[in-house]
Amino acid sequence: MYRFLVVEDHALVRESLVGLLRQLEEGIVIDECADLEVAFDRLDADSGYDLMLLDLALPGVDGFSGLDILRRRYPAMPVVVVSAFDDTPSVTRAIHLGASGFIPKTVNGSDLLAAVRHVLEGNIYRPNLSVTARPDRLSPPPPAAKGGVKPEEVGLTERQAQVLDLMVRGLSNRLIAQRLDLSEGTVKIHVTAIFKALGVNSRTQALIAVARYGLVFAADAAD
Repeated sequence: MYRFLVVEDHALVRESLVGLLRQLEEGIVIDECADLEVAFDRLDADSGYDLMLLDLALPGVDGFSGLDILRRRYPAMPVVVVSAFDDTPSVTRAIHLGASGFIPKTVNGSDLLAAVRHVLEGNIYRPNLSVTARPDRLSPPPPAAKGGVKPEEVGLTERQAQVLDLMVRGLSNRLIAQRLDLSEGTVKIHVTAIFKALGVNSRTQALIAVARYGLVFAADAAD
């Protein structure tokens, strides 16, 4: 018999999630709370849940910071993010921080249950997101943790972060290649990978994404 903990501050959304989850099997036990402070109190008393479903946009705490704390304090408990912030960098960052899945709130009930079953079987669930989504059409991202977001948290390698840093500074592919001692073709490959990680399809959109997600580059990344 499964035991779940649902952490969601909107009562109607929470009730809907609980109602859907009860369809997984008879006798399922589901506890619920509206913020992370109460969730931590419950987990400190009993951390034997099979799964936590966590909203990122909770009052009083940056959602990613809360997820990071959860994974460190309760590493054996799978955590699935259920969020309206379903852009590629948010999904990638959540998985990077140890989430076992990321379920957009836009999915229907049957898809949500399928995703939960997938995680309960020991897998990682990640939604299929369009790599050409425009940043100006995305939901505003959850607030960045104090100090900014590191490039690796949204799926960028160290070299890709260096290339993106130089793109932000206005350098062309040719100049980036010279600065990093790469071929121009290699730079183009990195740029394509950067677009995919950020869910964009142009330099302009990439720069918007950098600003919106608060990406912070190493001070000496390209000096």
